Amino acid sequence: MPYDRTVTVQAPFDRVQQDVRRALADQGFGVLTEIDVQATLKAKLGHDMEPYLILGACNPPLAHQALEADRSIGLLLPCNVVVRSAGDHVIVQAVDPGTMVTLTGLDDMAPVTEEATRRLDAALASLAGSEE
Repeated sequence: MPYDRTVTVQAPFDRVQQDVRRALADQGFGVLTEIDVQATLKAKLGHDMEPYLILGACNPPLAHQALEADRSIGLLLPCNVVVRSAGDHVIVQAVDPGTMVTLTGLDDMAPVTEEATRRLDAALASLAGSEE
């Protein structure tokens, strides 16, 4: 079962990660958390790897709706968005919100996941225009 929504962008990593933040904001998502995996693995393990960020994105009205349907859904929030370097391009991946319905089996979650999917897809699609 695919659990991601992915785009590839031909632009520098730093620019792409800034564009991702703007695209998410344009769709009503704030970035609540940020994990710099590259820096963390270097500091903790001495391991070198490509730039890799995990952004915890949240759309408060959608999060509220999801929590009203199932308080345990917080285990799947916020929506993770990964920005990672892959050679001469950058891959941007968002967790597929539809996994919330699949994992919970709750039909009440469907409207939330449909709206979240629409918004995340719009954010990802806007990145195609940010290529060099």
